[in-house]
Amino acid sequence: MTSGTPDRTAAYRSIETRLKHDGPVDAGAFIDLAWEALSPVGVSWIGFYRRDADSDQLLLEQCRDRPACSPIGLHGVCGQALRHRRTRIVRDVAELGEDYVACDPRDRAEIVIPLGPSAPDAEVADRVLDLDSFDLDAFSDVDDRRLRAILDLAGFHPIEIGPPLRSVPAED
Repeated sequence: MTSGTPDRTAAYRSIETRLKHDGPVDAGAFIDLAWEALSPVGVSWIGFYRRDADSDQLLLEQCRDRPACSPIGLHGVCGQALRHRRTRIVRDVAELGEDYVACDPRDRAEIVIPLGPSAPDAEVADRVLDLDSFDLDAFSDVDDRRLRAILDLAGFHPIEIGPPLRSVPAED
């Protein structure tokens, strides 16, 4: 296990180039493209979760490269990003206690970006993009900005109502 945010500049540039050439893609194609570029630079898992209105849980849509928990409750990092409509960057998931849904015990850091059905200032988030890493402190504001840019190019709608949340937010 290492610590610190790796330089993913070339990986993000590669994804941006492909999306500018190919245009918007579906969730599966986005996950495959992102995994191909980001797995060599510290990303251990990537996937989309969508909110299920009937059960008020998150259901896994697409992911790479190993199975994940589904459904998951809204108490975890993904649910917090969805409810607060702000990116969550977690330096060390061990610090979260019960607020962490541990699908793989090797994961140490996480970033979750909320997505809406339309505009960046959407009132409701209905989906999240979740990335994990086996390394501590693996994600930063740079990752947040670059991931939002590639999500936008891919035709998704990242929500941005404030800076990323780095600590567990108080309950509503």
